[in-house]
Amino acid sequence: MDIIIEFGKILLPAALVLYAMYLSMKAMLARDIAKANIDYKIKSSKEIMPNRIQAFERMVLFLERIAPGNLLVRLNTGKLTARELQHVMIAEIREEYNHNLSQQLYISEEVWQMIKNTVEDIIAIINTSAAKLDGEAKSVELAKLIFAEMEKRDVDPVQETLKHLKAEFREIL
Repeated sequence: MDIIIEFGKILLPAALVLYAMYLSMKAMLARDIAKANIDYKIKSSKEIMPNRIQAFERMVLFLERIAPGNLLVRLNTGKLTARELQHVMIAEIREEYNHNLSQQLYISEEVWQMIKNTVEDIIAIINTSAAKLDGEAKSVELAKLIFAEMEKRDVDPVQETLKHLKAEFREIL
């Protein structure tokens, strides 16, 4: 029995020391892992943040370029028929959109959906306006109808989407 008590006097303090070391090592490893995670997030944000900023810049430029007023000023040479201008404008919008598809990686799903809806809305405005004209109409007539259609709307789809895009950008800074 004395041997068990003597063994217990040695074993109990050793077990307590081992348990204390276990807790210390566990806390130290948890702290190191947390620090490594923070370092990783800082490093990745330094690499990703410039790409995100560039994505927002590109999407602002995209939206401004596909705004009907800007499209008409840029593409209406006066030498086209209304149908030709319609096709040129829609091709330009789709080309710009396809060129910027990868930017959706850096923008929220909600704002990206708004951008897609804006593209579809502008194409619908162009098509609806062109459908009101006969095949021989001049491009100037189409331009007038597009501007009239935009005037009827309470909300400019491009400006509304830009507002949300800018708000999201301010959130990430």
